[in-house]
Amino acid sequence: MATIKDVAHTAGVSVASVSRVFSNHESVSPQMREKVLAAAEEHSFRPNAMGRALRRTGTRTIGLVVSDLLNPFFTQLARAVEDAAREAGYLMIVGNADEKPEQQDLYVQTLLERQVDGMIVVPTIETSELLREAAELNRHLVLLDRPANDVHAPLIASDTAPAITQLVDHLVATGRRDIGVIAGSRAAGTARERVDALRSALAVHGIELPPERIWAGTFRRESGLACMTRMLDERTTPEALLISNGEMALGALEALTTHAGGVPSVPNDIALACIDDLDMFAWLRPSVTAIAQPTRELGRHAFEALLDRINGHEVSATRIACTLHLRASTAPRVAHHASERHAHE
Repeated sequence: MATIKDVAHTAGVSVASVSRVFSNHESVSPQMREKVLAAAEEHSFRPNAMGRALRRTGTRTIGLVVSDLLNPFFTQLARAVEDAAREAGYLMIVGNADEKPEQQDLYVQTLLERQVDGMIVVPTIETSELLREAAELNRHLVLLDRPANDVHAPLIASDTAPAITQLVDHLVATGRRDIGVIAGSRAAGTARERVDALRSALAVHGIELPPERIWAGTFRRESGLACMTRMLDERTTPEALLISNGEMALGALEALTTHAGGVPSVPNDIALACIDDLDMFAWLRPSVTAIAQPTRELGRHAFEALLDRINGHEVSATRIACTLHLRASTAPRVAHHASERHAHE
């Protein structure tokens, strides 16, 4: 079955231009209209998707597209959005983009064809073109957790900076100044924000964050395993390490458990903390210090923001504070372990 992209390709115009033709937008020239309608006739395309999705359809259905549904944080976000939607009498359709922009585009287009009342999108790390166009044409769009380049829609996200500052203050107070980070993909806005927040918090104490103390991950478990394994192999572990999400933290903990060589003890040789507070972190031994993101609040705010847009109201970006849970993995070092470490340096 032909899609709006097929028509756009044949007509030599953008998807946005095709949508303007089918929604009878006043800016469409007669030449443009003729070209698009001819392409639509060639493909036997009938406008049942984006054109009508631009108007409020009253289906009481919303769409949620998540970048990686296997990530526990995003699973919790999806549940929070669904709970808020159900309470308001809305059904929710979920799509997992699996961090693939083309898969994200497929779900966005499908949701528009289903004539959902609006969409909440946790964008893939690489922004997709159709998401940009959907934001331009459809006011009923909200971004959740991550910003997306050139996508003009309100963002509902957590604010990790204050909690990172509290964590750094705690680590420095316990005598740790060599602090590193396993970061997410450099292309992700959240990854850059977290590294910048760590760098700023360290600067208050006169501590730098050198490039060799930033290990590049991908927000996935295997990258946390790879980064920690490399540190252990090269014996370059810092005194303290912030891991930028829960999945990578699980990978790093796996490396500390399975590495064949000598492994530094936690927290005496290396203090560990991460962003995302998975349930298991409280009962692991040692328990893991974590910055908890307010998933329920994020999901509720995202749905309420979408509902406001559906009802024609202006919506502003919202940041919600995180909570630092200090646990055994960042406890003060036992004196003799600390002195042994400094004796070897």
